[in-house]
Amino acid sequence: MKSLKVVFLGTPEFAKTSLEAIHQSHHEVVGVVTVADKASGRGQKISQSPVKVFAVENNLPVFQPEKLRNPEFLEELRKLDADVFVVVAFRMMPKVLFEMPKIGTFNLHASLLPDYRGAAPINYAVINGEEKTGATTFFINEKIDEGNILLQEELAILPDENAGSLHDRLMEMGSKLVVKTLDGLAENSIIEKPQPNVEHPKNAYKIFKEDTKIDWSKTSKEVHQFILGMSPYPAAFTILKIGEEEKGLKIFGGKFELSSHNQPAASLAISKNDFKIYTKDGIYFPLELQLEGKKRMNVKDFLNGFRNFDEIKMA
Repeated sequence: MKSLKVVFLGTPEFAKTSLEAIHQSHHEVVGVVTVADKASGRGQKISQSPVKVFAVENNLPVFQPEKLRNPEFLEELRKLDADVFVVVAFRMMPKVLFEMPKIGTFNLHASLLPDYRGAAPINYAVINGEEKTGATTFFINEKIDEGNILLQEELAILPDENAGSLHDRLMEMGSKLVVKTLDGLAENSIIEKPQPNVEHPKNAYKIFKEDTKIDWSKTSKEVHQFILGMSPYPAAFTILKIGEEEKGLKIFGGKFELSSHNQPAASLAISKNDFKIYTKDGIYFPLELQLEGKKRMNVKDFLNGFRNFDEIKMA
């Protein structure tokens, strides 16, 4: 089978798995592009992206341009004479870059396009209670996530699955799809096709801090899916008032039951053995949580940390 010369562009763990799969295939990785190293954490230690760590360990040439239009960087990439660029979880690319390779530049996206274009497809598939999602490889053009589809594969979302678990399963599936796409392009056996014209495709906009607050006036099912879709990252939160102090409470998982009650949504019933939050049509029971300033814990340990439950209210 024909081998392709590949330049890989990506940053997080999700991308590293695809890079590893290409490196282990018969295709040749001639260059890796990732973000610049940055200082992070309390000690401001310099951290490298998972993609860079893998590339260095495997002696692959690494490029970390501050600007993707940098003429010297573009010239160095041209010299690699790659057949194709593969993009997984990277940033917006200028036309001068994605049009460089002979075959083109394709991207792996963790949804069944055209649904869930955008930065957070895995989170929104869970939040919206989808029963299936998948991965798509497509040629990059000037519109975000709108290029012609190469290959697509479905994946069932498991009952009560959170975004973290789905992320890991899509990461593995996606890496295989990337290699399959390279094989197909090498053999000229893939017929690219335009994305279906859907009037209102579901969106997966970038999630900001304010988007992660739980709306307890929604149904129990909607609250449950929202928490799963934000877990473990960026994490759904609510605000408790403990005495006179307000503290954020992240909730990573729980269960719910439907029941008719006359309690206002977001009211609490909390005791030594029980933590209930009332919703529009039932009760939500947080099971994994983290109070601001504390570590993540189960609900039993959380409740053990309080003596006076009367002073805990929803802010």
